[in-house]
Amino acid sequence: MTSPGSPAEARSLIIERLVGDSGEAAQVIDAGRAMAERAVPLLQKSLTGELGAPVIVDLKSVEVSRVAEARSRAGDTFAMTVVGSSMSSDAMTLVIDAPAIAIMVCTLFGGDPDLPVSPIERDLSQIEIDVSTMVFQQVAQALNGSGKRSLDLRLPAPRAVSGTEAKRHVLRDGAAIRIVLGISTPADSGTVTVTMPQRVALASRDGAVPVSDDDHGPSWRARFSEEVMRSTVALEATMPLARLTLGDLAGFEIGQVIEFEETAQSQARLSTRGKTLFVCEFGKLGQNYTVRIRHPYDAGQDFIDGLMPAAAGRA
Repeated sequence: MTSPGSPAEARSLIIERLVGDSGEAAQVIDAGRAMAERAVPLLQKSLTGELGAPVIVDLKSVEVSRVAEARSRAGDTFAMTVVGSSMSSDAMTLVIDAPAIAIMVCTLFGGDPDLPVSPIERDLSQIEIDVSTMVFQQVAQALNGSGKRSLDLRLPAPRAVSGTEAKRHVLRDGAAIRIVLGISTPADSGTVTVTMPQRVALASRDGAVPVSDDDHGPSWRARFSEEVMRSTVALEATMPLARLTLGDLAGFEIGQVIEFEETAQSQARLSTRGKTLFVCEFGKLGQNYTVRIRHPYDAGQDFIDGLMPAAAGRA
């Protein structure tokens, strides 16, 4: 699991968990289409230069999606990689299907583009993975842009993975935009699918830089309609009690006093709609009880911390 690198990134992830999509569908699609249309001519030129022979690159579709669905249409044989940026560790997930890989390999090694290529129905070879990595690099570089519109991707793109490793790679889910690019010759065609979190695509559209830790209001409001912003949610603060065995729990009686653990006051959880958002410190201000936010809730770290007492108990 990838933990957010800053409170600003944590807020972005919390928003995605609570409401799903992070932008109006039409706005997200417009942003993705504009990005793709700028990139297609650059990509076709760069691929032709790498291959030494022309290939046709065209924009097939732009649609809203989920990050977890990035490889859902790739079939049994494909290659993929995930490119990070200064804004997100998974700013771009790239997937190339078997027909596109076959086209690129055949063209690179001097095959006749007017003849059909043999389909790939086996695990990819190292050469095919290297060619897929080269394609991913060219696609990411073309989409990255420059200046204020730059995605600030961490290039070069990581080496592609395939087979079981690609199918088992855990993708952090969230609202996304899917850009499908066609790679074709007169005889064959395949696709490269680019999946990006919507917040990354919208930041590029607005020419925005990554949100700072002090930027609380505008970045949130830009991603919600007024109706959502006026919605109310119930906040709940809970504080952990001591860890007990089931036998101890079965022996509870009415009126029994239960002691808090020593660290319980600093481990209060602030949540809404069943989602834990922050770890807080319980306190009192005058006649009122309070909770003070300490840091964003990290589900991965919480899982690991939960294993430690259990392991100690078995020892």
